[in-house]
This record gives sequence, C-alpha cells and structure tokens, in this order.
Amino acid sequence: MRIVIVGGGRVGRHLTERFLQQKYEVVVIETDRRRCLELADTLAVEMVCGDGTEIAMLEEAGIRQADCLIAVTGVDQANLVAAQLAKRRYQVDKVIARVNDPRNMETFRALGVDIPVSSTDTIARLIEQEVDLSQMHLLATLNKGRASISTVNLPKGSALHGKRLAEITWPKGTLIISVVRQDQLIIPNGFTVLQEGDEVAAVSEGRSTRALVKILTQMEKDR
Repeated sequence: MRIVIVGGGRVGRHLTERFLQQKYEVVVIETDRRRCLELADTLAVEMVCGDGTEIAMLEEAGIRQADCLIAVTGVDQANLVAAQLAKRRYQVDKVIARVNDPRNMETFRALGVDIPVSSTDTIARLIEQEVDLSQMHLLATLNKGRASISTVNLPKGSALHGKRLAEITWPKGTLIISVVRQDQLIIPNGFTVLQEGDEVAAVSEGRSTRALVKILTQMEKDR
C-alpha cells in the first residue's frame, strides 16, 4: 500500500514511523527543508520537500499510484486543499485529513474529505483498518476511534444469503444496526433474513471489526 503524507511535523513523523513498521510504502511532503533533511536522515522514508497543496509536489510524490493520502499539517486550509486535489483530481481511494479546529469538521465532510479526524492515533487505526478491511466502508468512529460504524455489501454467492440474523454467530463487540436492500432501509431484528447485495451497517469495536468483515464477506464456496 502506498501512502502519501502531507506534513512532516510531529503528527506526520509519528504516522510515518508507525506505517514504516507495518511495511507500507510511505512518501512525505514537507515544506520545511530542515525538517525534510531531519526526517530523511532518521527514517528510511522518501521525502518531497515542497508544498503539498501544489500539483507538481503531489505528482513528484507519486500521487497517481497512491492508495491513500493523509494531510496532517497544522493548517486546516492546507489540509483541505491537499485532500480535495487527491480526491477530485487524482481519485485517490482513501483521503484522510487532520482537522485542527473542530469547528471545521463539517466543512471538511461537505467538501469531500472521506475521513476528517483530529486524533493522531485515530488516523493510524483508521489506515490500519482500511488496509485489512478494504471491503468495508467506514462511516464514523466512536469513543475516540476505539469503535466504528461501517458498512459492507454482501457479495454475490454470500454464505449469509437466506440466513436469519439470529442464526449467525456474530463476534463479541459487534451489532448489526441496519440493512439497505434495493434502496429500502430495514431496521433489523433476529428474524431479518439477509440477501446477497444487501448493504449491512454495523457497530464494532477494536479487533472485532476484522472478525466481522470476515463473516460478512464469506462466500458459500468457502464454507
């Protein structure tokens, strides 16, 4: 997975160290030349010294091949511009932006940022979840990132097709909260029967998310 991080300050450095440990391919864009040299000297990371809101710098960082962009400068406007360029010009799959001023959270959402967040650890957990749970779409985080609300579409040939919710052994710490079928919202109960193509929304916490997505994406032939 290739991750472009805009901002090489304290937050950007923390994320870079964490992702390098996970063996992700990381590129950092930072305006401060001294900070660029320091990061390049202490971490085995590719650096681009420049402004992450400029197309030329994003191109140099390999934005066209990026799976994710994370904008974590100390300036909300810069984070928003970098995120919008990544999403709208380069169609990067996952765009995450740090929001320094909580009052700007709704603006970030309205302008197309996939996940606007303020906590460094939450950003890291979100990326790690998205890497492993690519078939799940994160809607929101709860309890400072310790839990999440996500959706997944049951695939064609799903092992859950025709099963009632009460028949399925769900991981501890998960709760199915809605099912959308052909644009119709269903508030589920134990008698709700799942069908392939259903969009299932669930609340999950911690490691239970991985177990949940494994169940929701299981195919009949895998059983």
